[in-house]
Amino acid sequence: MKEIVVVKPHEVEVKEVPMPKISNDYEVLVKMQSAGVCGSDFHIYHGTNPCSTYPRIPGHENAGIVAAVGDKVSKVKVGDHVIVDLIMTCGECYQCKIGRKNVCENVRVRGSGADGGWREYFTAPEAEVYKISKDVPWKDAALVEPFAIGAHCTNRGRVVADDVVFILGTGTIGSIILQSCKAKGCKTIICCDINDASLERAQKYGADYVINSKTEDVVKRVQEITKEKGVSIAFDSACFPGSLTCVMQPGIIRNAGRVVPMGFVTEPEAITQAMINQREIEIIGSRMSCYQFEPTIKHMEDHDFILDGVATTFIKFSEIDKVFDHMSHPDPAVKKMVILFDE
Repeated sequence: MKEIVVVKPHEVEVKEVPMPKISNDYEVLVKMQSAGVCGSDFHIYHGTNPCSTYPRIPGHENAGIVAAVGDKVSKVKVGDHVIVDLIMTCGECYQCKIGRKNVCENVRVRGSGADGGWREYFTAPEAEVYKISKDVPWKDAALVEPFAIGAHCTNRGRVVADDVVFILGTGTIGSIILQSCKAKGCKTIICCDINDASLERAQKYGADYVINSKTEDVVKRVQEITKEKGVSIAFDSACFPGSLTCVMQPGIIRNAGRVVPMGFVTEPEAITQAMINQREIEIIGSRMSCYQFEPTIKHMEDHDFILDGVATTFIKFSEIDKVFDHMSHPDPAVKKMVILFDE
């Protein structure tokens, strides 16, 4: 079989290797059918992902067909369509025992700290594999993981229908957070970006107001929209140096508001205790997702999401070089790539 290995930043190899075999009674062999390309994969390729090691097979948004199962596997059978979780955990630490396995003390993440799904076959424990209806196209099945992130971060932020929401950055994750907030009944969602096409897409997904921060005064517009109150929760899905400080500005986030940053920017920001405590703002961390795959799969099977336009670019596994070309030469029209494996 073939696998894609980022040997080191900006160096990729396509390797021919033996197909993996079932090694225990509870293991599942997955034949890959589709894989999403995430911003973290860009960072792995460019050497800017602080959580990754090399050499590494990328890919944590993985969908495929069960090709073989161990003797005691009961959750899935050969031929089932499945989504594979990205996290591998110990199950024994404090975090695992309180339902926070995504920040397990010993967590390993497929496609980052462990090898991921950009290969034709790989194995996973039965507990990390989730069945999905065969009616869901492979190009959509690859989006389960990012939609699970939307479910998790909005749960972490305790989003309710009465919230006034601000989303900075309307790329893939920002668009998904938008849909997740709409699903929770939010009636006022403000999306902010520098790209008009992204903002137009956000309106299609239900944004009530859009702000182009290149041409408009963001604080002034938020104040106008909220009648000088500010928003109750802000999501930073733009994730650039300074973006967290931006959403914490007086005029954007109101007193007692919540801020959920989504990225892994390592540069320090000019945030003080006074900025947090004078208005009793909560900064709520959110990483990946936790117990959200199965409910997200159900929502996808029930057609609860608008999937059109979330992924914009579909690339055959046999033409994987195009993925890395887009990583090296970004095109604003390429908002989300999905790899489709050859039949």
